[in-house]
Amino acid sequence: MNVIVKIIVILVISSVMTEMNAQENYSIKVIAKNAKGNAGKIFLGLYNTEADFLKKRFKGIKSEIENKSCSVTFENIPAGIYAVSIFHDENDNGKMDSNFMGIPKEDYGCSNDASGFMGPPKWNDAKFELKENKVITITL
Repeated sequence: MNVIVKIIVILVISSVMTEMNAQENYSIKVIAKNAKGNAGKIFLGLYNTEADFLKKRFKGIKSEIENKSCSVTFENIPAGIYAVSIFHDENDNGKMDSNFMGIPKEDYGCSNDASGFMGPPKWNDAKFELKENKVITITL
């Protein structure tokens, strides 16, 4: 009887592991173009919820700039709804600088080239569905 229980436990664990591995993952290639120059870095954030959009990244990457552009790829991303934001850290201080009113001094952009009116871009304007490998171009 003890052997039968062990076999059932092993089968259940194998089934769960197979199910977890069966979830398909995709890549999101982000091309940022029209930076002011090659100085500094481009910071890219991938967001997977509206509540976290522009606050807490799901994944983040920073990239060198060549020919006023860069290209990075987020790998192994599960299917779902996402948005991307980027900014050009021209002075390479690790943050997006803003003036005394909170208006960004450095260029930024979002997926779908979403832009805000009297504030940051909205999740609904920047979101996209990931169900296959995707290439996104964001113009600064």
